Amino acid sequence: MGKLKIVLIGAGSLQFGIGTVGDIIQSEVLKGCRICLHDINRETLDLVAQACKTTIEEKRLDFILESTTNRLEAFDKANYIINSLEVTPRFELWDQDYEIPRKYGNKQIMGENGGPGGLFHSLRVIPPILEACEDIVNICPDALFINYSNPLSRICLAIKRKFPSLKFVGLCHEFHLSKGIYQKLLNTPLSNLEIIAGGLNHFGVVLKMKYLESGKDAYPDFREKLNGYLKVIKEKRLGDMDLISYIFERYGYFPYTSDSHYGEYIHWAWDKANIEGVNSFKNGYKKYITNTGKKIKRLILKGKGSQLVKPDGERAIPIIEGILTDAQYIEPSVNLPNDDVITNLPKDLVVECPAIVNKKGLTSIKLGDYPKGLAALLRNQASVQDLVVEATLTGSREVALQALLADPTVNSATQAESILEEMLDAQKRYIHLK
Repeated sequence: MGKLKIVLIGAGSLQFGIGTVGDIIQSEVLKGCRICLHDINRETLDLVAQACKTTIEEKRLDFILESTTNRLEAFDKANYIINSLEVTPRFELWDQDYEIPRKYGNKQIMGENGGPGGLFHSLRVIPPILEACEDIVNICPDALFINYSNPLSRICLAIKRKFPSLKFVGLCHEFHLSKGIYQKLLNTPLSNLEIIAGGLNHFGVVLKMKYLESGKDAYPDFREKLNGYLKVIKEKRLGDMDLISYIFERYGYFPYTSDSHYGEYIHWAWDKANIEGVNSFKNGYKKYITNTGKKIKRLILKGKGSQLVKPDGERAIPIIEGILTDAQYIEPSVNLPNDDVITNLPKDLVVECPAIVNKKGLTSIKLGDYPKGLAALLRNQASVQDLVVEATLTGSREVALQALLADPTVNSATQAESILEEMLDAQKRYIHLK
């Protein structure tokens, strides 16, 4: 058997490529493995390869680094494939996803994962990802496909339907970003907390929480402290958490993301979300990614790329390590098919949930029935995702319109038809429906 091979799709995305290699080269478990960087953008791919190659050589590390624009070559003998593919120009298209529906009176929150923007983002990005998945099935069918790309739930559902034999998992860092809140409010280390969370990607809540030392339910303490915490954030406008506060108040469960994500799936979110905060997050994110990319490129061209190759803290590499070592640990938040994980949601769905990681891969942990009020919101989104994926797989303009008509943020048939017509014209280079 040859060396373990890990492929990075979209490695020319500077932060993703450099950060993931940074994680790999810190791993004792993965020593000696082949790292294959793949992207269709030769210029940015070469920059990432240059930085990573210099780091490996300077530190005399036991890793083999390859880079190629040829996907078939990249997938040959691959064991793990980590995907961060995005259609470019990313931010220009994202602005269209948001602004064109708004022109017709649509009140979507952000336009990346849900709402009309989420539909068109899906129609653009799912087809090239499915092309890659088809090659995986043909070239390295035993490989695990790890997806970071958004709209994550819709991409994963499309993979599940199109290639049911393909092993995949969707990963998002939102749950991990919220961990500091639990530790801070409960004044106890995370190692003393068992937190069970789930739902749909960017649309999940903390379901249970307990102290490991005592076995006591920690949610009552957390709820008490959280009320004051959210009140301060709302009053001081410290972040886009107004909708999150409202969900917590009315449903009794804490969403582990912010208004900008959670609000994409709710028709009344515009009324309760901190729209100023949402826009600030979106604009700040775009500025950060753009400026960071320029800085990375500048440093690499100056020969200082090895300074940048550091771990990014994402979860793909720890999961790979856990599989290889048969670790039997619980990964708290992954996206897997709803094989009776959440029993009052459709089975033909990909849900966010905890999973056991061992030599068999990832096995989802059953969550049972979701809280009824929240399940009603999630079932609505499940129906929209069903149609979005169907429209993408069939290339049907009619089903795409039906997806808009089913979306809770669309408030009239005329609005849906106008949005579809203009968006398909604006993005005809990327979206092909019949």
